Amino acid sequence: MTLQQIRALFPVTSQATYLNCASQAPLNTLGHERLQAFLQTETNPLGKKGFDRNKVRELLSKILGGTPDEYALTTSTGVGIGMVAQGLELNAGDNIVLPEREHWNSAFPWLQLKERGVEVRLAKINKDNSIDPEAIGALIDQNTRVVAIASVRFNSGFRPDLRAIGKLAHEKGALFVVDAAQGAGMIPIDVERDQIDVLSGCGFKWLLGMHGTGFLYVSNRVVKTINPVLAGMYAAEKTYDKLSFHEDARKFETGNLAYALFDAWIAGLELVLEIGVDHIYRKALENTDLLIDGLNEKGYQIISPTRNRAGRTAIVHFTTGTTNTTQELYQKLKAHKVLVTLQGENIRVSPNFFTSEEEIELFLSLI
Repeated sequence: MTLQQIRALFPVTSQATYLNCASQAPLNTLGHERLQAFLQTETNPLGKKGFDRNKVRELLSKILGGTPDEYALTTSTGVGIGMVAQGLELNAGDNIVLPEREHWNSAFPWLQLKERGVEVRLAKINKDNSIDPEAIGALIDQNTRVVAIASVRFNSGFRPDLRAIGKLAHEKGALFVVDAAQGAGMIPIDVERDQIDVLSGCGFKWLLGMHGTGFLYVSNRVVKTINPVLAGMYAAEKTYDKLSFHEDARKFETGNLAYALFDAWIAGLELVLEIGVDHIYRKALENTDLLIDGLNEKGYQIISPTRNRAGRTAIVHFTTGTTNTTQELYQKLKAHKVLVTLQGENIRVSPNFFTSEEEIELFLSLI
């Protein structure tokens, strides 16, 4: 598929320069068509069939590894991590290790456990906003029950070494829990290779879905150690007056979902598979090569780590130096229909595989 053909699937590319995929992916035409077809069946439900949850599970396993039965369908990243945090039998004296300044979905569920007397240990990040596995490993001991981290940090775009951190967690018998929101569909993730026990993510970013779609991967190795906390109709066998939970990740599913959104998401997941995550990641690095060179040439301070290419992703943060000037630049970009994210004193730029070199050149010319 050529870049021109890919861009035709994203109508926003003919109306604006969309460099904001870390916030939300624009809906593609394939997903839009599936959504409209689903809504049509709601208008005239004659012959309507039940939604096949297994289709989404199969696609997720092809993109992220594992087997379909290790995936539960959820509504968001935070819901998945929250269910796991509450489902673990943690007590006073146990500890959780995660980096400081993680996304709230990746931190709040663990911080809430402090009410039970669970200690939360925060590993320091480096001055360049990267984090070393050793900084996390230094905090892990025999009482560490969970090591949690985001696959890509939302406030810097840094990609930690998941495999190395997973190995450190498992050496002490701790669970390795990963927030996939900013990584799944953009960087190569393999739950088995990366020694991930739990992976929670959403559909509306790099996996080309919409808000309200999400997943929770729980490895069959550890699924029995986490209790379901929301016993909905899809979590157990359909028997009256008796609760028999499924023995795989399905036990974390609850009731009905927004099936129209999940059905449309199938098209996005199939597109990710067709393009290929390896290709998407290579394009991400090509895009950020251009961005970093251009920002350095113009004298901006880049917040994202840049010295190690393996730690880079499609996300680049930079600042003008003050909140006011950054806000002014953001408004200027918006006026020229160049869409990015404003985060305090920083601007976050996040192109995707449908972004052209000309669009990045336009962005650089405006700053």
